[in-house]
Amino acid sequence: MRITLPSGTPAEIVTPAEPTMGLVIAPDIFGLRPLYDDLVARLATEWQMTVCAVEPFPGRELGPEVEPRFAAVHTLDDAAHLRDLDEAADALHAAGAQRIGLLGFCLGGMYCHKAARSDRFASIVSFYGMIRVPEAWRGAGQGEPLDHLAAGHPDRVLAIIGERDHYTPPADVEALEAAGVTTVHYPDAEHGFAHDASRPAHRPDDAADAFARAEAWLRG
Repeated sequence: MRITLPSGTPAEIVTPAEPTMGLVIAPDIFGLRPLYDDLVARLATEWQMTVCAVEPFPGRELGPEVEPRFAAVHTLDDAAHLRDLDEAADALHAAGAQRIGLLGFCLGGMYCHKAARSDRFASIVSFYGMIRVPEAWRGAGQGEPLDHLAAGHPDRVLAIIGERDHYTPPADVEALEAAGVTTVHYPDAEHGFAHDASRPAHRPDDAADAFARAEAWLRG
């Protein structure tokens, strides 16, 4: 079901009959779309969690191509997007969730690292989230993920890493681990290997293992 957060940002929320906790999802750069409608519904059913996914580019018509979306990332404001993730957590709390986790992919995975500065999320899983902001994405409102982690709760974060992912090079992963984040490595995996079966990089066995590890981490 689509809802509108107090900020005006759209989100997708599904509540199962007997939820065990709440889960906010930070989508990839392509934002809310049928892929995430399906993921929200699937995780709500399979994991018995109330799940809410948040649009990262509210109020913008960027279309389905990646180029205008890449060009728009530098205009994102950390404070606004992290506020939206908190407001999604509020919606889950209003639906009865006491423990609330955060799960993100790609761009959303980067925001998982940034959200660790807050006390709001009991556990966080970042799927192939950028550890340093890519140069083309840097803007006045963008802080560095490692700085946010240093000011917050890196011990609450599990990072899913594909070792062939150019967005998470080895030096960055070492810095992430040195910051106190727990990592799981998939040696043959590229960027985006887990959450979208239509991608050429998709690896079904690694994806199943990563999601199982994510669920266990989120439950604490």
